[in-house]
Amino acid sequence: MLYLDTSLLVAALTREIKTAIVLAWLDDQEPAELAISEWVATEFSAALSIKLRTGQIEANGRASALARFAGLCRESLAVLPISDIHFRTAARFADQHALSLRAGDALHLAICADHGATLYTLDRRLSEAGSVLGTSTTLL
Repeated sequence: MLYLDTSLLVAALTREIKTAIVLAWLDDQEPAELAISEWVATEFSAALSIKLRTGQIEANGRASALARFAGLCRESLAVLPISDIHFRTAARFADQHALSLRAGDALHLAICADHGATLYTLDRRLSEAGSVLGTSTTLL
């Protein structure tokens, strides 16, 4: 199972430096192997709101990206549930202060660890922390 980090989906569905790389990578994947969590949906919406507030995207571009994200979720992505154990594991991961993990990133890693998924991300710090914690990660 390939767990897609929010950074990867934001790059895929909006115009960013790594958009072409992410789109090419996604084209090579089997949709049945791709997964996210509800937390990705929350972060995706927040990321688009930041882009709107900072002038990186217009309102119609945000609406279009949200619609494409919803379609991708319906058609190609498994959505993994989040449970109490994921939050407790994320807290244990975040307790390792030297890793500088944000709470949301620790939650992504906890979900991947529980499901035996490999986390795919554009975030170097997240990828490195996952490796230290024993969670399979790949930096695109």
